Amino acid sequence: MSNYVKYSDLMKQTTEYARRMTRLSNRIFGEPVRPTNQKSMKVVKLFSEHPVNLRRDVYAYYPRHVETGKLMMKLRYYGLYRDEHQDFKEEMERMRVLRGKVTTKRQPGGSKK
Repeated sequence: MSNYVKYSDLMKQTTEYARRMTRLSNRIFGEPVRPTNQKSMKVVKLFSEHPVNLRRDVYAYYPRHVETGKLMMKLRYYGLYRDEHQDFKEEMERMRVLRGKVTTKRQPGGSKK
């Protein structure tokens, strides 16, 4: 008879030593120490899982906005993508320049010559 079979037979007995060994075994392997009902086991299972915010399907849910924006700017530069809002802003800036309404950036320290 192997030691494992002896141990499993010991676990089935209801002596005080067997109960204490079962509790110790459960504590070592992270299982509930005392026998619990199904409702309590559901709570134990919830707390034994990884936190929701550390799961990849949760924190990687949204697309990569920064990289996508840079890609679109590059495609617009090559002429493969048409960003109408950016075209409108550039046209408005061009019209301001033509009307003479350009704002000049001030240099720190005033105009020293």
